Amino acid sequence: MSRSTTLSPRIPLAELHCHLGGSVTPAIMWGIAHSQGIRLPSKDYWAFRKMITAGAKRTRSFNGYLDLFHWTELIQSSPIAVERSVYEVVAGAYRKNHITTMELRFNPMKRNRNGEQDLDHIIAAAIRGADRAALEYPVMPGLILCLDRGFTYAQNAIIVEKAIAWKSRGIVGIDVAGPESNSFKVVEYKKLFRRARLAGLGITVHTGESGPVSEVLDVIKNLEPDRIGHGVKSAQDPKTLKALAERKIVLEICPTSNLMTQVVKDWDEFRQIFDALRKNKVRYVIGTDGPEMLQTYIRDELAALGRHGILSVEEQEIAAATSIKASFVKGAIKAAVPRSAGTSPRTQKEEV
Repeated sequence: MSRSTTLSPRIPLAELHCHLGGSVTPAIMWGIAHSQGIRLPSKDYWAFRKMITAGAKRTRSFNGYLDLFHWTELIQSSPIAVERSVYEVVAGAYRKNHITTMELRFNPMKRNRNGEQDLDHIIAAAIRGADRAALEYPVMPGLILCLDRGFTYAQNAIIVEKAIAWKSRGIVGIDVAGPESNSFKVVEYKKLFRRARLAGLGITVHTGESGPVSEVLDVIKNLEPDRIGHGVKSAQDPKTLKALAERKIVLEICPTSNLMTQVVKDWDEFRQIFDALRKNKVRYVIGTDGPEMLQTYIRDELAALGRHGILSVEEQEIAAATSIKASFVKGAIKAAVPRSAGTSPRTQKEEV
């Protein structure tokens, strides 16, 4: 009998790298757009669906992938749209993948129609959506506010202050997203990120994806992140791998996303990346980036890594446990092992 390469569906998961703009099903996005009277480029649903998704046969450049968010962020640019979107993502994650801890990240300034909408209303709406999902399903949600490399320091500072102000209501961390470039000076954000950390927010940063691997060390030194979004290029540099291991920084790896954007060439390159992480004892979790936009779910990602012989079932279980432990959501470890799951106390303890 062949040995299974797939993680048990009974094992709960935490989704730690998921963008709101890429996580709402196209049908719901279509309905939200029409309810708000947004003029879309096409009146055909299937053309719309193709416009906001990246199919397996339609790989894109990294910037081409980011362009997909233009329409999803526009459609989500109102308190009503944000609340509905967050609710659907968190609730759907539990129903489809037994995700018991859900971190969802978004940039509120990209949903306030260039200042027309109030940021606090956008953030409060996102929290309402998460709260509603938590009332209906046994899932613990947390929201991460994204800064953007294309924004001014003043704009990003406002987002950090909003994250601190709403921390007690469900904002659990901050992130930096957007194309990596030399114009974004990591060192300039050192004090701002220290302020966020002292306020109790988790820190994750997109780096080591499309830009130079040198930025990863810069981020580690100046921003002191708990986790790093993607970070796959770290595998190319022994010094970076050593720093990640010593500081116990967790990488949030999203295989399908990196393959579709051609950041990683193929599964063989991913095998080399995971070999380097394994050898250097760098911790990692598996995420989706945007399950609906990329048409994949977290268990699909784990299954693919198992099918290609990159991660054993035991390693998938470790990644799942790490995702719970590395979550910024308080109480995530306890929530991940409800007795209703049908496992013994001893097995539950082992799973986390």
